[in-house]
Amino acid sequence: MWDPFVRLFHWSLALSFAIAWFSANSWDALHIWAGYAAGALIVVRAAWGVVGTPYARFSQFVRSPRGVLAYLKAIARRGERRYVGHNPAGGAMVIALILLIGATAATGLALTIDAFWGVAWMQSLHNALADGLLLLVGAHLAGVMLASFRHRENLVVAMIHGRKRAAGRNDVA
Repeated sequence: MWDPFVRLFHWSLALSFAIAWFSANSWDALHIWAGYAAGALIVVRAAWGVVGTPYARFSQFVRSPRGVLAYLKAIARRGERRYVGHNPAGGAMVIALILLIGATAATGLALTIDAFWGVAWMQSLHNALADGLLLLVGAHLAGVMLASFRHRENLVVAMIHGRKRAAGRNDVA
């Protein structure tokens, strides 16, 4: 259900973020190249979200704020439905991560041009965005663990091989 591009994108983005995070303030060249990679991945994923396979398309998993809140309330009541693709909370997280990684990469790129070279507020913004990303990644991992537990399927493994069990009668395909 998740195509090879989505899976490769996911793990490549996770790796580039980890490299950028751990190389910050210690290995500038590696940090910059990891940021370039993350930014490029975001651009390609944005295009794939429009023209890609059905479960990769934003139209398949982006829900309204009302739909996301309803799903979160259903989680709190332990009554959420299982989705074959991204559930509404997962879809919102995908968009939040794409936007925040894109903004972090853009501010990092800005720091390499003359207009923002050494500008303290831009560096502070870049650092704050990266810190926010770390929080979002933690929330993403918690959501994956919760959904895996509640629906009795390993979403990490599904993001490796691309398969999930078929939709049941109460599931959303």
